[in-house]
Amino acid sequence: MKTALITGITGQDGSYLAEFLLAQGYRVIGMVRRSSTVNFDRIKHLQNDIELAQGDLLDQMSIVDILREHQPQEVYNLAAQSFVPTSWKQPVLTGEFTAIGVTRMLEAIRTTDPAIRFYQASSSEMFGKVAEVPQRETTPFYPRSPYGVAKVYGHWITVNYRESYNLFACSGILFNHESPRRGLEFVTHKVTHAVAKIKLGKAKELRLGNLEARRDWGYAGDYVQAMWRMLQQEKAEDFVVATGETHSVQELCEVAFGHAGLDWREYVAQDPKYFRPAEVDLLVGDPAKAGDVLGWEPSVSFRQLLEMMVDEDIKAIQEGREV
Repeated sequence: MKTALITGITGQDGSYLAEFLLAQGYRVIGMVRRSSTVNFDRIKHLQNDIELAQGDLLDQMSIVDILREHQPQEVYNLAAQSFVPTSWKQPVLTGEFTAIGVTRMLEAIRTTDPAIRFYQASSSEMFGKVAEVPQRETTPFYPRSPYGVAKVYGHWITVNYRESYNLFACSGILFNHESPRRGLEFVTHKVTHAVAKIKLGKAKELRLGNLEARRDWGYAGDYVQAMWRMLQQEKAEDFVVATGETHSVQELCEVAFGHAGLDWREYVAQDPKYFRPAEVDLLVGDPAKAGDVLGWEPSVSFRQLLEMMVDEDIKAIQEGREV
């Protein structure tokens, strides 16, 4: 039985990855920070099947202790300060977790057990002001937020440890991936949740920022399988994981509201406070390498994803569950 350590296990990706690894027969360890308000909602259905270990990307020795005690063969580093707007308000904290935290994990692996295979969650936000369309593994980075800058550091320090110490360390450059478990602060869930509330008569308006921003949105449940496939290869390489399609925030609204039989134009208002200081206008990935090498491809379409999220939000509100 293989053992995998997941940082960020309480997040959207961590919960889907834990489910997937359990189905593959893994022993799953989740690293969680010591806090009086940890949110275990996304993994509460897994808590009899996984083990939780207290650790923190800000604390080197806590990581070392976890690696020594649980001896994982694979480490998936999904933990980060991952909400882009917050990175302008807390840029130093974002750098500590999202950039330097990666170094702490890699250094812990190097000094504890260099045979561990390491996955780093890189991000399409690293491309920022894009140099080419679509973006692929060789596209230059031009991040446009403190989050994107921190992710570039995390990406390159992973490459550096792979080349300097011969670690099996790779990055998945994941484009936007969503699900009913996505945080409400992210625009996809913000929209589908608002659609559900408006449909049920509990809200009348949705305020958004740039409706013309375009993203490559996929389903998180698909994307975690690509993470696992990267660590099963003979050689550590980095991969873009994306659908290859781009849609605007306006299209997102059209599909989500339309699924509930509503006209988005009657409910959506633009609000300047939701515009970014430096906007990323267009992100769309080229998943050809992931298809060729990993045999990976997305199974859920943009429309299917949004319909799934709207339906789940409506159901959750009707049942009195927080989402």
